[in-house]
Amino acid sequence: MPISPNFTSVLSKEWEINFTQCTPTGYLKYTDLCNLLQLTAAAHSEVGGISFADMQEFNQAWVLSRMRVEITALPKWQDVVTVKTWINSLENSRSVRALEMYVNGKKIVGSETYWAVFNTKARRPEALALPYEHFELFPDNRATVEGFSKININPEKESVFEKTVYLSDLDIVNHANNVKYLEWCLDHVDEKRILKQQVKSFEMNFLKELSLKDQVIIHESENDDQSETTFSITKEDKTCFALELHWK
Repeated sequence: MPISPNFTSVLSKEWEINFTQCTPTGYLKYTDLCNLLQLTAAAHSEVGGISFADMQEFNQAWVLSRMRVEITALPKWQDVVTVKTWINSLENSRSVRALEMYVNGKKIVGSETYWAVFNTKARRPEALALPYEHFELFPDNRATVEGFSKININPEKESVFEKTVYLSDLDIVNHANNVKYLEWCLDHVDEKRILKQQVKSFEMNFLKELSLKDQVIIHESENDDQSETTFSITKEDKTCFALELHWK
């Protein structure tokens, strides 16, 4: 699609929280929070002419490599949230995008995301084939207090679950969707910590893609004071994903 006449370098989009996105307490699930952030990023790329449909003409797609989310509060059922997004940096095959979520004008979530251009046929990164110079960049306008980082995995981690990648785990790029990794790991967290909204922030590293029928193992470790929990997902002893949860 061509660049929309309504294109702006900073996009704000409203979403109403529906019951399918909520935990039994009526508050937004962490997985659906990530979905709303990703959908807003997709909407911005669409009006800017670098959407999935645009990129598929060159067998390309944006894939998420790293993500940090800092949470002050979660929205609840029937809340109307505003998600605001802009780009910190964009060059060749890489982009850093900022996202913020607001309820009634109050910021409740900040996120920093790192994206790579991926050739969906060759299954490797490459330079973006579309023009992007019309995007104004905001390198100093950060959405989070801390930036994303490389997650350190404890070698003494414990294996907690074995998982097969099913069709329901795949997305339009034909690999396990980034939110699925988070969902698999959160299923092994004490549910009271989730229901009481004790997640202060979390960070994800996506290292290797997973495909249909892949066999993986989910590992968990926790620091001494229980303020951090780290999960990793391995396939054939190689780490594909890492998640670090920071607790209130």
